[in-house]
Amino acid sequence: MSEFSCLYVRLPNWVGDVCMSLPSLRALQAAGLPLVICARPWARDLLEGIDKQDFIAMRGKVGPDRAAVSAHRRALGVDGRRARGLLLPDSLSSALVFRLAGLPSAGYRDDGRSLLLRWPVNKPEASLHAVESWHYLTRAALTRWGLPAGPAHPAPTLDLPLTPAHERAADEALAAAGLTGKRFVLIAPTATGLHKGKVKVWPGFDTLTRGLQNQGHTVVMCPPPAETDEARRNAPTAQLLPPLSLGAFAALTARSALVICNDSGVSHVAAAASARQLTLFGVTRPGRTGPWSPRAVCVGAEDAWPPEDEVERQARRLLDGQQ
Repeated sequence: MSEFSCLYVRLPNWVGDVCMSLPSLRALQAAGLPLVICARPWARDLLEGIDKQDFIAMRGKVGPDRAAVSAHRRALGVDGRRARGLLLPDSLSSALVFRLAGLPSAGYRDDGRSLLLRWPVNKPEASLHAVESWHYLTRAALTRWGLPAGPAHPAPTLDLPLTPAHERAADEALAAAGLTGKRFVLIAPTATGLHKGKVKVWPGFDTLTRGLQNQGHTVVMCPPPAETDEARRNAPTAQLLPPLSLGAFAALTARSALVICNDSGVSHVAAAASARQLTLFGVTRPGRTGPWSPRAVCVGAEDAWPPEDEVERQARRLLDGQQ
C-alpha cells in the first residue's frame, strides 16, 4: 500500500457487468486501497453506496477518457504520480486510456494489450463465470503488488449497498402507483441489443402477465425511457411505473415478491439487491452470465427459450412459497 496512493479501477461498460464486478471491488477495499472508480456515467448512481475516493465518468472514447483520468491524477499532485490502475474490461481501448494517462496498470493479457500493461495477467484456462473471472484477475493483481488477495473464491452474493436516497425513491414510486405495502411481481420484458444476432427477449411475457393477473397478482414493470415502448408492446396489460435511477430500481427489485426477467442487466441488478428472481435464458449461457445469487432460479438454455407453461409454473411455485 505504501508504494502507491490510490487505485484507478476501470469497470466494464454494461450494467450487468458492473454488478458482477462488485466482489472485485470488495476485494480491493479489503486490501486497503482507496478506489477511484472509472465507469460509464450511469454507474455513478448505482455505485453511490460504494466506499470510494472518487468517480470518473468514462465516455468510451480514448481522447476524452484519457484527458479525464490525466486531469484527475494532476489534481492529486504527488499522490497522483503514485497511483496504479486495474482494468477489468478486455478491450484495447481501455488499456490505451490508462497507458496514455501514465497509469501503470494490471489487466488481462488480450487483444495485443501486453505492451500497454505493466502487470499483464494470463487468463485462466478453465471456463469461469464472469464474476469469477474478474475476481481472479483482481486477486492476481493484488498478489503481484504484494497486497492481501483475500479469499480464493468470490462470496455467493453481490451485496450492492443501497443508499437512503435509493430506498426513498423506490418507496415514492410505489406510493405514487398505489402499491405501498402491496405485493407485486416486477417483470422486465425488454433487453437491449442482440447476442450473436439473436434477440435476447423471451417472447412469452404477454401471456405470462395475463396468467399471473388472472391469479390475482399485480404485475408491474419499470423500464428505462428508451425501452418503454417495447415494454408496452411486450406486456401491454402490466402496470407501468415511471423510470427510476439504477440504484432506485435496485431497491424496487428488492421490494418485489418476484422479478421475472431475461438474462439482462435487470437480472444482475436484482441479484445485486438480493431480490428473488426468475431469469429466462434462450441465447446466452447461464454458466457464464447467469445471476450471481442464491435467490435466483434460471430456466431455459443457450439455444432454447423455456416454454410459457414452464415459466408460469416456476413463477407460481416461487410466489406460492412466499404466501
